[in-house]
Amino acid sequence: MMGRRRVHVTPQEEDAMTNGIGAALRRIARKVWARAALFTGLAVVFALAAGVVGTLFPFRIVVDLGQDSVGTILQIIASSMLTVTTFSLTAMVTAYSSATTTATPRATQLLIEDRTSQNALSTFVGGFTFSLVGIIALSTGYYGEQGRTILFFGTLVMVALIVVTLLSWISHLSTFGRMADVIDRVEAAASRTLTTHAESPALGARSYSELPDGLTSVCGTSSGYVTFIDLDRMERVAAENDVEVYVRRLPGTLVDPRTPLVSVAGRIDESVRTSLADAFRVQPHRDYEQDPRLGVIALAEIGSRALSSSTNDPGTAIEVIAALQRVFETTLASTPTEEVSYEHVLVSPVRLDDLVVDAFRPLARDGAAIIEVQIRLQKCLAALGRGRPDRSVIFSRMADQAYARARAALADGDRDELDHTYRTARTK
Repeated sequence: MMGRRRVHVTPQEEDAMTNGIGAALRRIARKVWARAALFTGLAVVFALAAGVVGTLFPFRIVVDLGQDSVGTILQIIASSMLTVTTFSLTAMVTAYSSATTTATPRATQLLIEDRTSQNALSTFVGGFTFSLVGIIALSTGYYGEQGRTILFFGTLVMVALIVVTLLSWISHLSTFGRMADVIDRVEAAASRTLTTHAESPALGARSYSELPDGLTSVCGTSSGYVTFIDLDRMERVAAENDVEVYVRRLPGTLVDPRTPLVSVAGRIDESVRTSLADAFRVQPHRDYEQDPRLGVIALAEIGSRALSSSTNDPGTAIEVIAALQRVFETTLASTPTEEVSYEHVLVSPVRLDDLVVDAFRPLARDGAAIIEVQIRLQKCLAALGRGRPDRSVIFSRMADQAYARARAALADGDRDELDHTYRTARTK
């Protein structure tokens, strides 16, 4: 089948292309500029449509608006929206900077994707554009008498939208970018990604634990982190060429042009190699979309920074431990599906051991000399172990490591309290 030119598109290929386009559109929709551009375009259409719609009505809608009243209102909106937009941008950048310095840089992308702030900024930019286009159109005589009336009512709708958005934005600013807000956002992202991973550990492919011999390795062409794997494309290429593809690098892995991305059982040519390598999206920074480890790593980083001598905020570290406990409880309660969507693709799933180490080892290390943190950590690990007896050995191992670190760092009185907590948690 190798080298055969396809002259039609199968339903499976159509589904794969649709999924790929949908994923690309979802990524674009999370960008600030995308929503602002959409609102700006709608504002321009809205403003210019008033001059056209009026001519289509079989009846006349004319209101005596006074001397240039619409133009005055539009000028007020234009000047005020420019100021509000500048203020909103400043507030957003301040929140991003605060999250980077006080929590973790890995949380910034979640703040950037915040829908409330994007909607607010887009509405303000759209209101400014609407008023500016309206002023220009009025000055050129674009609107007739009925068109100005329709523009007036449209302006009232825009004013109402701006006021509602502004009130919502003011309320949102009271929590946006604060430590609790950042922890909640990272927790939600970690829970979402880990739950998806728990329900489909192999991403819908078949699982493997060890690579067989005699495989052909395929490397990429760039350095960075794997952020997304297009398994639809990979399955299509593998099925067409009657081969099996073993995925070697999962999202979150750092790769370079010499790193094998996949290994293939069967003969492949250069075009197949290129197609398989192109199924991996490699970017400079990690992304939460398919990376099950990034969320817990980001939470652990927030806790570690809070435990640094310059910050000295064990309360935040305790909040992070509670958030991690909720994340793992949600994940462990998920039931993995046995359905395989990609018969020709095999994936080695992320192990729970690695996730537990990513989440709790930094807190055990950096908070070893703080008894309050260690007590909360022991209780958290014990609760997670009791929730899943079949996985309890993983949490017990981490509890033992944290206990050993803390016992070597704590004073005698704190050490006795830790011993009591450790024994009590093990016997419950």
